[in-house]
Amino acid sequence: MRVIVVGGGIVGASAAFHLARRGVATTLVDAGHRGRATPAGAGVVFPWPLPWDPAPLRAFTLAAAAHYPDLMAELADDGHATGYQVVAGMSVSADPAVADREHALLDQLAARPGHAGPARARRLARGEPARRVPVLPDHLEGVGFDGMARLDGRLARGALVDAAEERGLRRIGGDAELLGDGTRVTGVRVGGEDLHADAVVVAAGAWTARLLAPFGVRVPVFPVRGQIAHVALPTTDTRDWPVVRFADHDRFMVAFPPNRVVLNATSEPEAGFDHRVTVAGLRQVLADAVETAPGLAEATVLETRVGFRPGSRDGLPLLGPVESLAGVVVATGLGHSGLTLGPCQGALAARLAVGEEAEVDLAAFRPDRPGTPAR
Repeated sequence: MRVIVVGGGIVGASAAFHLARRGVATTLVDAGHRGRATPAGAGVVFPWPLPWDPAPLRAFTLAAAAHYPDLMAELADDGHATGYQVVAGMSVSADPAVADREHALLDQLAARPGHAGPARARRLARGEPARRVPVLPDHLEGVGFDGMARLDGRLARGALVDAAEERGLRRIGGDAELLGDGTRVTGVRVGGEDLHADAVVVAAGAWTARLLAPFGVRVPVFPVRGQIAHVALPTTDTRDWPVVRFADHDRFMVAFPPNRVVLNATSEPEAGFDHRVTVAGLRQVLADAVETAPGLAEATVLETRVGFRPGSRDGLPLLGPVESLAGVVVATGLGHSGLTLGPCQGALAARLAVGEEAEVDLAAFRPDRPGTPAR
């Protein structure tokens, strides 16, 4: 069997790896667009379903939580660096009532039978978050919990592709055009070469809609620009810092060794594919950082990145075949959860591409589902 994967982000790389690992003749076509979401992601992996998530998303998140550590361990055993590390997390707030609510929520996640959740949730007294992460203000309190992870999206994506190439993957750079007769996709054209396959996995992130439009297929995926900044604290070792969630603002901060801190990104659904760091966007990122973690005011700005998260109209992923177009599997629409759910989405897309059923019910994730027109 021959399968082509279009898109080389975390989802496409995972699909290519899982196909190549099972011996499927696999080709990965990657346009290398500026603004791919994977390398611009902050690196927060929050592997637990939340009580208010729709039931299908909870099941999907559970599958992702179970899949993650095994996949990362397999890549590490093969000698591939992923930048994946399970670390502690903290949810912090200036309001004791908010901290109590967060504690109750995390306890609820941990107690659910059969549900992935934090192993322990501990109430943190006023000042304790600042003792653990010294850039935080002293008046914060919150909840500490085990099991959260951080991931370097660039490294993880590279590890998946390299491991797939070791198993026979062919990789081609360039813009892909789907081939077919209007009712079935038969392959892709890239760089003047026609490549034929039994199935094509379209995992092109925010660019997915463009690929399918010539066949009259409208999928509800659109770009959500995120501008993000990386800073450094040259005299501070950040390798053991937990991931921090600011409950009052729904923001995250994640640290990487030796002294790098990644700030919360903007969310700009109306920016289209405008790949720019704007004054307003960077100002928001830096102002938010100093507001929530004043100790970052003297940090060195290392770099800024721009990524286009693939958003969906209803907030649910897009995963599965297209009813009116045989031979294609769509895998995208993860929004800000790409690094958390992407490896599992790629693995499930690989199963679908070879004619197997997914382990979870994907009916709600139909890429051509009604009522969710593309922007």
